[in-house]
Amino acid sequence: MRVQTLYYKNHVLYVLDQLQLPRYKKYIVCRDWRQVAQVIKKMNIRGAPAIGVAAAFGIALAAREQNTSDRQRFLDQIYIASKALVSTRPTAVNLAWAIKRMLDYLETIKSRDIKGIKTFLEKKAQQVLAEDVLINKKMAVQGEKLIPGNARVLTHCNAGALATAGYGTALGVIREAHKRGKKITVWVDETRPYLQGARLTAWELKEEKIPFYLISDNMAGHFISRGEVDCIITGADRVAANGDTANKIGTYSLAVLAKENCIPFYIAAPCSTIDLHIKSGSEIPIEERSAEEVTCIAGKRIAPPGIKVKNPAFDVTPHKYITAIITEKGIVKKPYLKNLKKLKKSL
Repeated sequence: MRVQTLYYKNHVLYVLDQLQLPRYKKYIVCRDWRQVAQVIKKMNIRGAPAIGVAAAFGIALAAREQNTSDRQRFLDQIYIASKALVSTRPTAVNLAWAIKRMLDYLETIKSRDIKGIKTFLEKKAQQVLAEDVLINKKMAVQGEKLIPGNARVLTHCNAGALATAGYGTALGVIREAHKRGKKITVWVDETRPYLQGARLTAWELKEEKIPFYLISDNMAGHFISRGEVDCIITGADRVAANGDTANKIGTYSLAVLAKENCIPFYIAAPCSTIDLHIKSGSEIPIEERSAEEVTCIAGKRIAPPGIKVKNPAFDVTPHKYITAIITEKGIVKKPYLKNLKKLKKSL
């Protein structure tokens, strides 16, 4: 992708405002960790890997903004920032993973002088960003092997470069297949209520000149039943130990349709998304978002005022519906409880 999801320069984090896409390309300037927390919570930046990287820089900024010479106060303020950052999006495990990684690293360098700690934390966050791009490219190479030469692939939400530090998870696999000369066509679910498919995935595919059709979410079953979809691939925000997977609301419905119509359903996610502490999908916290995301589109109300609304941001796909989980370390198949544990032990 020619556009960076986020980048860090001169102690400032620049975040591409995905709420403005595809109409405008604007970067939000984050000079402190509170601003990072806001862009994550408001979904100016979204996608499990991307918000993890952003949070890593949030920790670096929490250190950078302090002028105190009191070491304990300095460390306490970083811990306060970390708790606030981790609470912004509860479902995506990459957020907590990245923050823990930064805090574990802080433990190894906290005896250094404060100026040195600030520099080292910035370098660590840069490393998290660079590794995410590399991981996505490795995942793409693994996953494209599953995509037939003339495949018609359906994807949901946005799991592309915009959902990561670069290249993408599910869309990275599609991008790699296209790059290798496979004549694929993509069905892009609009992904209500936030329209990440219509606004972001369609934009990325257009930029890459990959053939696609944009469809509304309730059209997917129609095209699947007519034999016009060869496989489905999505990203993930958390994968439980047994393979149950949380992803954008509407993913579960697609997995059931895939099973009923005998087409493969794939998840593409980095190993950091696998959470062995969660036994099954029933334990994954599901974020409930504001009613306005459902009752309004682009700031315009589409529903009567004063009505009751439910707006879960994610649903859980049981592992029995998942054909395979694509990671940077390889393709994981059933039994997931055994094979995911084996994969994590190899890291």
